Amino acid sequence: MSVITAPSTTPIPGQYWQWRGHKIYYVRAGKREGKCPPLLLVHGFGASTDHWRKNITGLCDDFEVFAIDLLGFGRSAKPKLQYGGDLWRDQIHDFISEVIGHKAVLAGNSLGGYACLCVAAQHPDSVAGVVLLNSAGPFSVTQPTSEPEALQSQIQPPKQPSALQKLLGDGVKWMFGQPFAQFLLFQYVRQGWVIRRTLEKVYLDKTAITDQLVAEIARPAYDAGALDVFVSVFSTPQGEKVDVLLKQLTCPLLLLWGEADPWMNARERSQKFRLYYPQLTEHFLKAGHCPHDEVPDQVNPLLRDWVLSGIRGSILLG
Repeated sequence: MSVITAPSTTPIPGQYWQWRGHKIYYVRAGKREGKCPPLLLVHGFGASTDHWRKNITGLCDDFEVFAIDLLGFGRSAKPKLQYGGDLWRDQIHDFISEVIGHKAVLAGNSLGGYACLCVAAQHPDSVAGVVLLNSAGPFSVTQPTSEPEALQSQIQPPKQPSALQKLLGDGVKWMFGQPFAQFLLFQYVRQGWVIRRTLEKVYLDKTAITDQLVAEIARPAYDAGALDVFVSVFSTPQGEKVDVLLKQLTCPLLLLWGEADPWMNARERSQKFRLYYPQLTEHFLKAGHCPHDEVPDQVNPLLRDWVLSGIRGSILLG
């Protein structure tokens, strides 16, 4: 069966899978060749399968490629639940078991990277390897640890805030814990011009920020239930620490860093990953928070070569 590759700007039509009574949207392209593992791409906060369009079309000639909308995002359902790493871990694990049917290489950006790491560490039977692109997630030391936190503030507070700062901090937390304030904040952040301004902060190459990209991020924010998802993600307690997950990890790990990311210090986070998982492979790219979308011409070959030369070989030997 021949594979028709769509232009990189055209989203690939997808389909739905029922999970725990909720509709989950996913995209599938390419076909599985021999023992080469399929790829599963997982988006970050506020994004969707659309954010991987350049990677799906760029990789589907060599792999069977899946991309999934996490519950609460994209075209997937947005029920009123407590959202967090455990929920998305279970969703991804069940998707691999029920839909893909084989061990997969997981690739995740930011919040999606953290979800992928949770699956790989806690369900190793489902995962052949992990690719993290500017992955979020808390280490056991105090630091900005996730996209929602980065959206709240670009500046890390002092380690020992004054009494006034503590009071103001508590006041701000209380205010944004109120439904009306949450509603107003959500109305603000989902506007197209705000989304564009945020992207301009985190993309090094501003030409990658197209009207289509802004529209793809804005569209799901107007779905029923989107406000509840937004509030839950901001208020849910942090999940398992990244260092704990790395101690449990047994599969190959590739890190791809956009080192111009203003939301995280890529070099500093790299050192922490290496401390707990020294056998990893990594590359630093001239890009921001979303290197897969900004420099797909670099990300796709790095991911392809790593899987074909390393993971596929280990599967064949096994």
